[in-house]
This record gives sequence, C-alpha cells and structure tokens, in this order.
Amino acid sequence: MVYPAGGRGGGPGGPDRGNARSEAPTVVMRPALTGRAVVPAQGGPVEIPALAWSGAEWEDAYQRVRLSGRAYVWLNLVEQRLRSLVDEVLYPIYAPAHGEDWVTAAAGPAGEEWAHRAGAVREVSRRKGYLLDPADDDPLVFLTLPQLRELMVQHWPCFEPYLADRREIELALDELEVARHVVSRNRVLTPTVLAQTERAAARLLAVLDGGAGGVPADVVESLVAGRYADVVAVHPDRVRLQRDLPVEDLLDGARRLDALGIGLGMLCQNYTGKRLVRLAGDGCRVRLLFLNPASSAVRRRERELGLGRGELARSIEMNIMHVRRVRARLRDQGGFEIRVFDETPRFTAYLVEGARPAGSAGGPRRQSRDLGVVQPYLRRARGMESPALVLRGGAGQEPGGTDAGLLEVYREEFEGVWGDSRPVS
Repeated sequence: MVYPAGGRGGGPGGPDRGNARSEAPTVVMRPALTGRAVVPAQGGPVEIPALAWSGAEWEDAYQRVRLSGRAYVWLNLVEQRLRSLVDEVLYPIYAPAHGEDWVTAAAGPAGEEWAHRAGAVREVSRRKGYLLDPADDDPLVFLTLPQLRELMVQHWPCFEPYLADRREIELALDELEVARHVVSRNRVLTPTVLAQTERAAARLLAVLDGGAGGVPADVVESLVAGRYADVVAVHPDRVRLQRDLPVEDLLDGARRLDALGIGLGMLCQNYTGKRLVRLAGDGCRVRLLFLNPASSAVRRRERELGLGRGELARSIEMNIMHVRRVRARLRDQGGFEIRVFDETPRFTAYLVEGARPAGSAGGPRRQSRDLGVVQPYLRRARGMESPALVLRGGAGQEPGGTDAGLLEVYREEFEGVWGDSRPVS
C-alpha cells in the first residue's frame, strides 16, 4: 500500500487536510512486494524493479537446462525409434484397408479418442504451416510416447517375432515416464532421475534394436564431441574418471589394448589379473609400454614428486612383474606384449579398439567402440591427480571426414614410442 506522509488521514478528505505537506509521499512496502516496482500515488521517486536474475539464479537455470536437455535427447531418440518400429510393423497391416486413417483403425475403440485428437492437431499444424518437413505430415508424428506404447501393447502378437522381452520394454517405458512428464512441463529434474532415464533409454533402445547394439554410451556426446576433436569427457583427476568410466567398462569387449605410461597403475592396480587373463584369452591383443625402471627419467620423476630414491622404480617393477605373471598364464603369449622405453614420459594413455557391432557400417547412428583415456604428466602431481580426457574415435564427426581426431594422434604417438622400445622377457 502507498500512504501519504501525514498518515492515512492526511488526504484531501481527512481530518489533517489543513496541515497537508508538500513533501513527496513516503513509499511504504509490504515485505512480500520487495523487489517489485512501486509507483507512488502522487509522484516522487520510483524504486527500480529488481527483475534481473542474480548469478545464483542463472546458475540454477543453467543446471536445469543441462539436466533436462540431456533427458530430452534420450527421450527424443526413444520416441523416434518406437515410432519407426510401430510404422514398420502396423502400417502394412492397416494401411491397405484404411489408407490415411490407419492409425485410428489400429487404435481401435479404446484409443479412438486420442487418435482423433492427434488427427485434429495434425490438421491445425497443416493450416498454420507448422509442418516444416513433408515427412512429418504423418499421423504417427502426432502421437505421444504413451500412445505409441499403447499401440504396441494392443498389437503385441505382431511385435513379438521382432522383440524378445515385452516385460523389459514396459519396465523401461515406465521408468521413462517420470522424466517425460518433468521435461515436457519444464520442471526440475534431479540427477538421480536423469541417471535412471539414461540407463532405461539405453536399455530400451538396445531391446528395440533386437539386441544389435550400436547405441553410444552417452548419446549426447555425438552431438557435441565433433567440436572437440573426439573429446567426449574431461575429468579433473583419475578418481572421478573411474567413478564415471571404470576400467572394466573401458575394456569391455576390447579387441586391442595399447597402453603407455610410467607404471600403468590404472590397469595394474584397478583391474585384476584374472580379468586380464580372461580378456586376453578372449582374443584381445595387448601391448603394454612401461617406463624403464632403470632409466634416468625415473630418477627425475622421483625428484619431481618428492619421492625417495628407487621408490617409483620399485613400483614400476612390481607392475611389470604382475603383467608378466598374467602373460605366463596365457596359451598364446604372442598376443600379450610387454616393453619398456627410456624417453621422458609426457602422458599416460589407454587406447582401446572395441568390437564392432553387427551392421556398424550401415548407418551414421552406429558409433565407434574405439575409446581412449589420456592423462598428461604434471610436474608436481601423481598420475592419480592429473586431469583425464576421454576420447571416442570419430565422435560427432561427419562420415567420410578427413580430419583426424585426438585418438588417432595418440595412436601415432604410441606407435612411435613402441618402435623405440625394448621387449621384456
């Protein structure tokens, strides 16, 4: 409320009208109106409205966009895949008899209402010019994810020959519903629900693809990684790297592993010998490059880190003995090579060539399974404390592009060091 300076009775009709003052009126504000524009009744200074967001409010908004944006990408991909599947299975059954009304016919009496509503939205989009792509002038485009699910459930005998597990599909779609409601209404999405959404979406896409695979580990990376030359993640240290990308996930399905570093602690200390034997026994070709524990470069590194003389050398020797025992347990020891180099170490790298999914050459959606983890050596920081880059071969790059990403750069560097190294017997 706004009152004159003389109080509530100071107006023209009040008891104090004879003593009315000419000063500007006093602005009295309720606490609930703080930060809003207040206009005095008789002129005078006006409070500047606090409409701008503070730094904390902007950061909160950015965080909401990050979480919702990632969830939206997954939901969009799931909806596109499910829509395509419904079209491939049901269109040949209903379209020959019902033409453009085949979706309404497929929906049946139970779904007649939402099918007509989708048709009405389609007509409005046609009149107002919202259909920017002729391919979108299709009744399926205007169905929501729950409606597509309903069509699949109603006609499950038609889908059963192509999809193995109906229960798995329905459970995944149930998990996606929370995120779908939150994202569609621009509400707050928690990191926990986002993680659940990403896992459910990846699982569902694999099932809808008949188990063929090919879905990237992080679907968002293919949208942005091309700007950063294969870099799909950056972690401030190895601890946070392994929280998001454990060694067992990095090496899952690997056909080749090339590792270069001082002591290769991430492999030797976080991946058991039994698993390494099993990996090599399954056909993975392994090449490991250690810094020579007897070289002068080891002594320089010990001085940089403030370690006692021989402390780092003994750690390297222990790791080399570990991988030698692994190699001794293999039938084909030629596929498990261990070497040492004498150069000044500049980085540690784990370069993994993964198994190719079936049909990987058939479309741009099939993502490379080639991964790399690279950590530069800092003067005063151990390998555990150094920043880590995660690389995916060709991530985000156009098919047929000629520019090599960072993964190829580090592969060339590995080959150069490998050529100058000496084998360990």
